[in-house]
Amino acid sequence: MEKIISISKAIKTSQNLRDQGKRIVLVGGCFDILHVGHIIFLENAKQTADVLIALLENDQRIRQMKGENRPIQTQQDRARILAALESVDYVVTLPYFQNDDQYDKLILSIKPAIIATTKGDPFRNHKERQTKLTGGNLVDVLARVKNQSTSRLASVLGNEL
Repeated sequence: MEKIISISKAIKTSQNLRDQGKRIVLVGGCFDILHVGHIIFLENAKQTADVLIALLENDQRIRQMKGENRPIQTQQDRARILAALESVDYVVTLPYFQNDDQYDKLILSIKPAIIATTKGDPFRNHKERQTKLTGGNLVDVLARVKNQSTSRLASVLGNEL
């Protein structure tokens, strides 16, 4: 089974899964320098549904959000790493989305039963709005894991180099 899929394939696959009575949990993020917080988040999210689809942010979008030195790994490399995880069923590499409407359109097309998030997610308001659009549920699957972030790891590694 191919785990890294296009948006059009994700839409078709999600429709087929729903037709089979499968529940989909959707997660999204950068997943740059995968760490234990990511692993726990993905494992917990997977426990909420039958199939986990991860939306993986575009490199340009990450640079906008986190700075010129990010991401550390390319979107293609991050996708391969996520796809290697047992908890992840599909990875969708996102193009550069210029506005929330583009995210909303995609999420409406996938129609997940659950959008998984962490407590304190800075994009929580967007995810709440998206669950209202889809009729799904927003589920906190994890509190933020202390001292576990890619930004922190990049800072530590930068100081060591």
